Amino acid sequence: MTSQFGPSYVRAIAPYIAGKPISEVAREFGLDAATIVKLASNENPFGMPESAKLAIAQAMGELGRYPDANGFDLKAALSERYGVPADWITLGNGSNDILEMAAHAFVEKDQSIVYSQYSFAVYALATQGLGARAIVVPAVAYGHDLEAMLAAISGDTRLVFVANPNNPTGTFIDGPTLEAFIARVPRDVAIVLDEAYTEYLAKDKRYDAIGWVRRYPNLLVSRTFSKAFGLAGLRVGFAIAQPELTDLLNRLRQPFNVNSLAQAAAIAALNDTAFLEKSAAVNAAGYRRLTEAFDKLGLEYVPSDGNFVMVRVGDDDEAGARVNLELLKQGVIVRPVANYGLMPWLRVTIGLPEENEAFIAALEKTLATA
Repeated sequence: MTSQFGPSYVRAIAPYIAGKPISEVAREFGLDAATIVKLASNENPFGMPESAKLAIAQAMGELGRYPDANGFDLKAALSERYGVPADWITLGNGSNDILEMAAHAFVEKDQSIVYSQYSFAVYALATQGLGARAIVVPAVAYGHDLEAMLAAISGDTRLVFVANPNNPTGTFIDGPTLEAFIARVPRDVAIVLDEAYTEYLAKDKRYDAIGWVRRYPNLLVSRTFSKAFGLAGLRVGFAIAQPELTDLLNRLRQPFNVNSLAQAAAIAALNDTAFLEKSAAVNAAGYRRLTEAFDKLGLEYVPSDGNFVMVRVGDDDEAGARVNLELLKQGVIVRPVANYGLMPWLRVTIGLPEENEAFIAALEKTLATA
């Protein structure tokens, strides 16, 4: 049935499908939820840091009142951490909120947005949602082809999305190469640098994106508390850009879009360097363990700088769905990426050592009986 409501470009959107929750898998396969391992949504396997739990407990008494609509204390903490004025910061209900706001703030209907093949699904959703034209640049080695993206920018392009590291593939662009790209993008085209996984980067790969914001007025850096900071369920993201861009975002930002508990937890997590260091160290060890297992099994994978690895589990287009189903039956949840056109692949979040071992054992069993 054809709907009479809404523009055609909205009706054409395929809704975002999140990773399966543990409760759903338990019901579907008759499993004990306590035994299920979820490695599907790139969450921090340690969960929320104790510092954030304490901050939430202290903030509970004010839940009868609306949160601070401007997020003064959280912006102050971010301002101090990153060395930028508070009016350079926009808060979001997760970084997804930031990405959506940026598209609506910078782009009009029928103008164009440039992004890479195999980049985060929300870029396409944000583009479709405002009736803009998507210019999807073919990937190289599952990552961004920056030269081709520059060449793809047209007269009506108003926004370029770049993810670094990229989700779902885990590919990484080194700092000098990325800054050279940013410097060449026309100044009337906004660049959103999506750094949801930047805290997982090895120290020798880190670069000063916030310093770039000071030099390039068309650059917006988007980050999140959902991954390394362990606050996925609270939905806190933020953007750093010069006031010309943040002013537009704040005109669109929904009032009270970051709740009181989320603001309190984010301030605590931001300053919990011990938790961040532990998370990064366990992630690096887990990456080594998973890739060693993939090598032993003769499986192709994409080298990753995030907290996940994308692995090819077969040669035919049904391989990803087939292996995923068998893993689910064994109580292991990973993420199929067929929606990206990567049918034989699965994306696996790096978990705690015991979770990684459960996944490896289930994968070995599945492939042995395939």
